[in-house]
Amino acid sequence: MADERAGISTLELADAGASQHWQQTLWAMVGIQFVMTAAFSMLSPIMPLFLPVLGVQSPRAIDIWAGILNGVTSFVAALAAPLWGRLADSRGRKLMLLRSGIAIGFFTALMGASGDVWQFFACRALMGVFAGFSSAAIALVASQVPEGRLGYSLGWLSTGQLVGSLIGPLLGGVLADITGSYRLPFFCTSAMILVAVILVTLIVHEDFTRPKTGAASRSVMAGLIALFHTPALLALFFVLLMAQFGVRTVQPIVTLYVQDMVGMQPNIGTLAGIAFSITGFANVISAPFLGNRSDQIGYRRVLLICLLGGTLTTLPQAFTDNYTLFTLERFAVGLFIGGLLPTANALVGRLVPRSDRGAIYGMTSSAMFMGNSLGPMLGGAVAASMGLSWVFLMTGAVMALNLIWVFYRVPEFEERA
Repeated sequence: MADERAGISTLELADAGASQHWQQTLWAMVGIQFVMTAAFSMLSPIMPLFLPVLGVQSPRAIDIWAGILNGVTSFVAALAAPLWGRLADSRGRKLMLLRSGIAIGFFTALMGASGDVWQFFACRALMGVFAGFSSAAIALVASQVPEGRLGYSLGWLSTGQLVGSLIGPLLGGVLADITGSYRLPFFCTSAMILVAVILVTLIVHEDFTRPKTGAASRSVMAGLIALFHTPALLALFFVLLMAQFGVRTVQPIVTLYVQDMVGMQPNIGTLAGIAFSITGFANVISAPFLGNRSDQIGYRRVLLICLLGGTLTTLPQAFTDNYTLFTLERFAVGLFIGGLLPTANALVGRLVPRSDRGAIYGMTSSAMFMGNSLGPMLGGAVAASMGLSWVFLMTGAVMALNLIWVFYRVPEFEERA
């Protein structure tokens, strides 16, 4: 009955090579992604406000450090992701979730105890070595669900992540305002990540068969060969890089942009949290719909819709000096960008065998991490040298370039007979 409600028969399930427990795994991971992302995104609106506590005082230095600290974790993670992807194929994706969760929780607690900005920087960099919880979650779900439900499943997985990104910044901002401490949210984040690790241990089921001896050692090379010899995969590598770059460029400066609009009010953490969260709220509305529609009308078409809408709703933010209007524009852009990652990742999954998805998602995760790294760093540098408004103009331009790239370079997936 459950499989019938999901729109797939038992025979189709067997033919697709999916786990018999795929729905249990999917919904467990949706909930865990919510907890994990809510915890980590608690820190987004308060990191720029925490920098003066660490000894960074000038506005220019805060702009630059906000970008560096947002980007360094992803930069290091981009280098480590292919290794973790290979281990996911050889040892299991659930083990990678546990490894990443424990490390992230540990280094987050150390960040809260940092005495200066360099200690904080070191913790962010070391965390990047073990990062990759979301990419491991994508690989696990993509290896367990039926082929024809990849867009649907990754759309819901993205929803869990996005709901967390909706709740987390608001929770972090309110917690900082109520307690008057910018350190406490780091320790609360660490505790919530521990909860996510316990949930992975207890309720996540993975049907995993260890590959034959020698297969694991070839998985990184096989991933590289598949990436560079499959034009669609290589094109999607750059789509994911540019998508994450475009989304992340504005993150270090949203709090500062809100502060410029409203002044240094006592509830600035809450207002910044709302500006972060409203985009996540819009993502929650759109991601399941767009993910499901990508299975039906085509992945390429949905990518084009998302990028066009993201471009048209990002550019006006550069000219806004009203907080209410700014939050409405953040909501509008969220309606479109929510479908980017699940749709692109679903298309990646359809292009490679199930057994190689850990390695391939490791490669594409490197692209996402690189975008996560370069986006905040360049966003912070542009804000410091040219002004905050220019960051939104640059972001809109990047999305427009990504739109052109998808139109000319990404083919639509066609089911093989």
